[in-house]
Amino acid sequence: MMNFQEREGQTPDAAAANLPWYTGLTQQHWRTLWGSYLGWIFDGFEAFALVLSLPFAMKSLLTPEQAQTPSFYAGLAIGITLLGWGIGGLIGGVLSDYIGRKRMMMFSIFFYALFTGLTAFSTSFAALALLRFVTGLAIGSEWSTGIALVSETWPDKARPKGCGFLQSGFGGGALLAAVVWYFLSHYQPLGAESWRLIFAVGALPAFCVLYLRRALDESEKWASAVKAQRQAEKDGKGARPFTLAEIFRSAESRRLVILTTILSFVTTVGWWAVSSWMPGYTEQLAHLHGEPAGVWAPRMSLIYNIGAICAYVASGFIADALGRRLYLFLTFAGSLGFSILTYTWQGDLETFMVIAFFNGVFTLGFAFSWMAIYLVELFSSVVRATAAGFIFNAARLVAWIFPIIAGVMVTTMGGLSHAALIMGSVYVIGLIVPWFLPETKGKPLPE
Repeated sequence: MMNFQEREGQTPDAAAANLPWYTGLTQQHWRTLWGSYLGWIFDGFEAFALVLSLPFAMKSLLTPEQAQTPSFYAGLAIGITLLGWGIGGLIGGVLSDYIGRKRMMMFSIFFYALFTGLTAFSTSFAALALLRFVTGLAIGSEWSTGIALVSETWPDKARPKGCGFLQSGFGGGALLAAVVWYFLSHYQPLGAESWRLIFAVGALPAFCVLYLRRALDESEKWASAVKAQRQAEKDGKGARPFTLAEIFRSAESRRLVILTTILSFVTTVGWWAVSSWMPGYTEQLAHLHGEPAGVWAPRMSLIYNIGAICAYVASGFIADALGRRLYLFLTFAGSLGFSILTYTWQGDLETFMVIAFFNGVFTLGFAFSWMAIYLVELFSSVVRATAAGFIFNAARLVAWIFPIIAGVMVTTMGGLSHAALIMGSVYVIGLIVPWFLPETKGKPLPE
């Protein structure tokens, strides 16, 4: 006897394909997303709080001799943070594949919040740099852990959208930092030392651990894969391979890791060595037009992050519509184009705010979302967090030096625009590499 779909000329698979993307999502799916999202909100807060507060922290902490080259020390602080993120992310991604997604997420959020709060008490540049590095170690594993947990618990049809929503937590955190900084810079409750308060706010995520402990379940895919490997070990079929070595075992896996790490490098350098200078460039542009200091940069930061959040939320839908490779190509093409437009603009500030919005769409929104959507589709459950963590963070181990180079270039070239335009040429690499990667649109996760 034919079922309804067959009588209407549809196969069950075709009928399922026509259902809304959110069909089958339960409260537990949304709780998993929200729990991971909370961690990512404060990741974004931490990253953007550093960018916004650095000029004021430098004035407070640098010695008179160091204050002769503030751009160098600002770049050094960003580079050291990236280095900590890279090392912490590599370690955390591996640990997540061994001790579980949920447990690793709670550890990383708690220690990140602790050291972010301690940053508010920095008494010298050396103390700030050390605390930024240790904070980076703690926060680095949060990205790969959260993305592995959501991708392994959400249905295949909804997964890209869920991963895009999750990535929007980073933009939401950056927007939150911009809002907090807007009020701090306006009211200045501690005067010239008000920059410290934004890091004090960053200590609040420690309380999220209490929620995560209750709300999140461990990934069943990860638990099943690990159980199967442990059983194979008991049956004498060999011990579980070290996950970091496993992702380089086959030629195809090595190829995927290398190519996606190159794209991760493009994304990371593009943001930290190019877009992170936008508040400073906005202040220069405002000064050129006779506008007061401290007004347009916070405004630009809000608009920039609103653009990024819009891109994060839309990224899963756009990647599913275009396919992964075309999505990547257009992402880096847009990042290149708007980076050039941003740092060559000398016109009115109102139009510059529109440019900043689309810069945020591409260089922060789409440019980071691809890693949340695409990387999990390339590797199996037993190494997924390790692979994602390595690709996302190995790029930082190389890219951390580029904000320092950019800071030196700003100092030697006498301005931001030349340094930013030179560094922005990294996006050209992103126009080529995607075409050597596989298309995974519509395919289930590897087991």
